[in-house]
Amino acid sequence: MLKINNTLKYILFFFVGGFIYCGIETLFRGYSHISMLIAGGICFLIIDFINQKYGHEIPLPGKMFLASLAITAVELVAGIIVNLWMNLNVWDYSEIPLNAWGQICPLFSLVWFVLAAPAIWLDNQLRGFLAGNNVRA
Repeated sequence: MLKINNTLKYILFFFVGGFIYCGIETLFRGYSHISMLIAGGICFLIIDFINQKYGHEIPLPGKMFLASLAITAVELVAGIIVNLWMNLNVWDYSEIPLNAWGQICPLFSLVWFVLAAPAIWLDNQLRGFLAGNNVRA
């Protein structure tokens, strides 16, 4: 059991999300970039917000859909900044159909939808742990 203030909670959630995002990217691409740690941290904080705000009001698929939209939006903003403005070329979806400026595409929005379920589960587990509750899967 552990109780921490909100600032520490948000810092913890940011880094948990950022490291998991980088880990997933490294598993599939073989490498990641510091900008993905930031994007992943922001995404996990947004997932926490969606999960807290809508709790049981919206079923899991609805929260997954909102999370996938949010993650796609974060990727678009990150891609515009990192890839188009800063010319770092961290990723390029130009070869994938229906992409937007090579930064986002429906295929990865679907991936984010699927990955939102374990992210929401993890958010519940972490919030329960930090509140000192026994949380069941």
